[in-house]
Amino acid sequence: MLKIIITGGAGFIGSHLTRKLILENHEVHVIDCLHPYYSLERKRKQLQTIDSLKREHFTQLDLLNWSETISFFQSLSPDAVIHLAALPGVSYSIERPLEYVDYDIKATINVLEACGQSDVRQFIFASSSSVYGNQKGPLKEEMATGNVISPYAASKYSAESFCHVYRHLYGFETKILRFFTVYGPWVRPDMAIGIFLKKLINKQVINLYGEGRVRDFTYIDDIVDGIYLSLTQLHRSEVINIGSGNPISMLSLINELRQYFPEMVVREEESRTGDVVQTWADIRKAKDLLGYRPKINFEHGLAETVKWAKENEAFL
Repeated sequence: MLKIIITGGAGFIGSHLTRKLILENHEVHVIDCLHPYYSLERKRKQLQTIDSLKREHFTQLDLLNWSETISFFQSLSPDAVIHLAALPGVSYSIERPLEYVDYDIKATINVLEACGQSDVRQFIFASSSSVYGNQKGPLKEEMATGNVISPYAASKYSAESFCHVYRHLYGFETKILRFFTVYGPWVRPDMAIGIFLKKLINKQVINLYGEGRVRDFTYIDDIVDGIYLSLTQLHRSEVINIGSGNPISMLSLINELRQYFPEMVVREEESRTGDVVQTWADIRKAKDLLGYRPKINFEHGLAETVKWAKENEAFL
């Protein structure tokens, strides 16, 4: 059994991961500042889905507070820290880039320092496919060069650099996982599938931005499996893609959704600033080092997501 801190544990990925770790009999401590980027009611509901297991400890903590973060980590002396907490979203980052310096870089530095001062053995950092910029896939880990196209991507790439620094300073294992377009029940409401489902359920027009857009949609259970394998099976520092390895065009997504919403109306719009054309993960490294194998195909994953959305309209 490991004692694990999950930052951002009230979020989409964090709540699913916390449940998995508890069911695997680990001691889990969740930190979240409950930032209002999206509905606090939704985050509290996500925490409630974990509370039923009665073995999760939740602390509301602002990771920008250096002394409180250090003190909290030292009081627990965890074996591992999984750092999911971040301000997400490309469009929002263009509007408020300095917030991403705070929540995605400064907060990460505080967590890394807290890990070092608490003798943490391993640190897992949730990065993003956005660090690859506007390149064509399949994207290999060594293809990230810092040539990114949004403040969000820049903050993730910068945070990765600080992970390397603190690995050098303190010697803990550092696993940087680059997630590719995560979806599933409780999907973030600012992501394409979340936005589309809310509009479709409310019989509104959906907007499709730019031509030829392709995304490596990865089901939440596969993302959680990738994190868990990194935690339990990998015993050295690495940078690894966690995706499906199966890119889906946005037009294919629209056609798949039309099965559930046959009256949908789609409006084509110009491309948005900061959006990459394609994400496509090369997952050979994850397969070789972790034994990672995505299990949920897109059709089944989308069906589960649509089912959840129709049952939880209030939280879309």
